[in-house]
Amino acid sequence: MAEKLRLMTVHAHPDDESSKGAATTARYVDEGHEVMVVTCTGGEAGSILNPAMDRPDVVENLTSVRREEMATAASILGVQHRWLGFLDSGLPEGDPPPPLPEGCFALTPLETSTAELVKVLREFRPHVVITYDENGGYPHPDHIRTHEVSMAAFDAAGDPDLYPGAGEPWQPLKLYYSHGFSRKKIEMFHHALTDRELESPYGEWLERWDTSRPDPFDRVTTQVECADHFEARDDALRAHATQIDPTSRWFAVPLDVQRELWPTEEYELVRSLVDTTLPEDDLFTGVQERVTAC
Repeated sequence: MAEKLRLMTVHAHPDDESSKGAATTARYVDEGHEVMVVTCTGGEAGSILNPAMDRPDVVENLTSVRREEMATAASILGVQHRWLGFLDSGLPEGDPPPPLPEGCFALTPLETSTAELVKVLREFRPHVVITYDENGGYPHPDHIRTHEVSMAAFDAAGDPDLYPGAGEPWQPLKLYYSHGFSRKKIEMFHHALTDRELESPYGEWLERWDTSRPDPFDRVTTQVECADHFEARDDALRAHATQIDPTSRWFAVPLDVQRELWPTEEYELVRSLVDTTLPEDDLFTGVQERVTAC
């Protein structure tokens, strides 16, 4: 019998786990593996993006509401969940942008936040870790900090000389960046909708796309087949009702069209301590063999 393997995904805010790789995590849970989502902040500074939830009772209790939403989404996906406990930095806007709030995640010393993630890594003992790329997926200060903390913790978790009070050392075997919407994917969905004489929400997005910026798809090494779990992904997204408008472009492409045209989620292999061959179709490629041998 194959060993039960463990996967950890590290995110900045509640709802990120449902908009980035949720079908992948649902697939691995369904296959009998253990998956833990780590959320670095409580999402306290997030705007209410769903007009139906922009109510006084929600605004006044946003922190607790977002925690309840996260619990519901985790239950839908079947994942374990852990809050890292840091304060949402918010997305500074304006010219010049305002300073980040004192004590927020992005301003917390890297050693402090890394120590907290190392504790969770050593407790859960994942074989594979997923995080954001060096740009955070997009340049939100919490997303960039999530990348920095994840990279530092991946390297530190197996070193007995680092963070000696954070539990028994454990070295994960693979580290990935998640890559969501690429220009290639958006173009495919846009044409799929227009060819079917359906309204596409992607036209303006494509017009504003910075073509001087490389397409994230160019960095992809691993495409995970997870079409059977798109419905769970969407249900988990809708659970974050303060952040996700059910009439938004998240749900513009019918699921049968998505399953036909783009049945995978995309990742970039960044570190590997096991043998693998690229491209991959499984985040655990090479891991099962190492675990069985050990």
